Amino acid sequence: MKDVFYSSTRGGGEQVKASKAVLMGLAPDGGLFVPDHIPAFDKSLEELSAMNYQDLAYEVMKLLLTDYTEEELRFCINSAYDKKFDCEEIVPLTEAGGAWFMELYHGKTIAFKDMALSILPYLMTTAAKKNDMKNEIVILTATSGDTGKAALAGFADVKGTRIIVFYPKHGVSPIQEKQMVTQKGDNTCVIGIEGNFDDAQTGVKKLFTDKELASEMDSKGFVFSSANSINIGRLIPQIVYYVYAYTRLMAGGRIAKGETINVTVPTGNFGNILAAYYAKQMGLPIGKLICASNSNKVLFDFFASGSYDRNRDFILTSSPSMDILISSNLERLIYHIAGDDAAADAAYMKDLSEKGRYEITAAMREKLSDFAGGYASEEETSAAIRKLYEDTGYVIDTHTAVAAHVYNEYKKNTGDDAVCVIASTASPFKFTRAVLGALENVDDNADDFALADRLAQKAGLEIPEAVTSIRQAAVLHDKVVDKTEMEAAVRAFLNI
Repeated sequence: MKDVFYSSTRGGGEQVKASKAVLMGLAPDGGLFVPDHIPAFDKSLEELSAMNYQDLAYEVMKLLLTDYTEEELRFCINSAYDKKFDCEEIVPLTEAGGAWFMELYHGKTIAFKDMALSILPYLMTTAAKKNDMKNEIVILTATSGDTGKAALAGFADVKGTRIIVFYPKHGVSPIQEKQMVTQKGDNTCVIGIEGNFDDAQTGVKKLFTDKELASEMDSKGFVFSSANSINIGRLIPQIVYYVYAYTRLMAGGRIAKGETINVTVPTGNFGNILAAYYAKQMGLPIGKLICASNSNKVLFDFFASGSYDRNRDFILTSSPSMDILISSNLERLIYHIAGDDAAADAAYMKDLSEKGRYEITAAMREKLSDFAGGYASEEETSAAIRKLYEDTGYVIDTHTAVAAHVYNEYKKNTGDDAVCVIASTASPFKFTRAVLGALENVDDNADDFALADRLAQKAGLEIPEAVTSIRQAAVLHDKVVDKTEMEAAVRAFLNI
């Protein structure tokens, strides 16, 4: 098997092995690590369809994490995908409303980020040993709501690591915030910022590329890494569940071997749908990759016009994990459709940084034919939740509802009736107020936990432990800073 090496989308620095890319998180020049080639599956779809989640994960991930030994990789996988998930299949599929909902929220924090952030601490600590890393790893992460808690849960009290999470103080759901600010662990730090997610993400990237700060941290025995999907160690585990969903449908006789399916993904930062794109490149029979946006429809506009433009109002919606105007992972796709041209990618990212926009070439646009785009307004999101519940009794969260609406519109407009898998990215209990509000009138003064009780009663569902456990939990993190004070907050936590 040929080794896969990783280099920056912007051309700076040397090629590195997978474990080094996982450790570093972001390339030194601010680019994202990308593989030098996309390997094809070396097992047949029939062979993969006979495997459980853990064995299939190994067969997929070994192809891209080539410097991890089988023993190391299986240890990481088996440590991650264990009893912390509330169902044996890890990713169950539910048929409802003419599509298959791939439920990615059965982990500890009831969001799809658990799928990758359960394994990232093991991949990272294994990589630290492989690379003789002596410094303590400081995980520095910006979150639009879900990554933060999943990363905190994954790294809490992991020896040799600390984790700092920045989140927009007024841009996450009450339950998302309560999950983060009640997080235990001596090595954890959660900080709200007066700003939006893009401000948090931009601030984190700036800290990553501050060479003076890096030198000072090194002298104190620290080194930054990332748990955001800019880290290739976050992205690769996400490829697995698309392969798993396809092979479960095949094993159950729902699709024939080699039959093409479509995939619809609600996304703001573009990582989750990029994982599906990589799965397709590796040989998974995916037809259309349907990119679903909320009212912050910067990705929809990009696919429609070839122009990426973040110069617009930032809208707070009921699907806050998608309230993003700078889609970091799109940079990897730009690099690939530019013919793996780092200089071209660097120029586009310079334009984005300086002008807030860039426009790709006609030749690059032709390479986007795998993708379709759509978006849902707040009213359409609520209507999608309500209609699916009234028709089937199945309850979905706001992000999944964005995808359901976009898929239904795509199907109506194109007549494409291929089997479709919709990425269901969070439990409805994570966004209880918006979900219940789509089903009935909600008292504005009602507590979110009381609304969770009502949703459970109405839909005949059990409230997840991730929600019940924080109901009475004490707030342990109450620091809020201006977006200009992020470096000072990091220094204070690390005492440097």
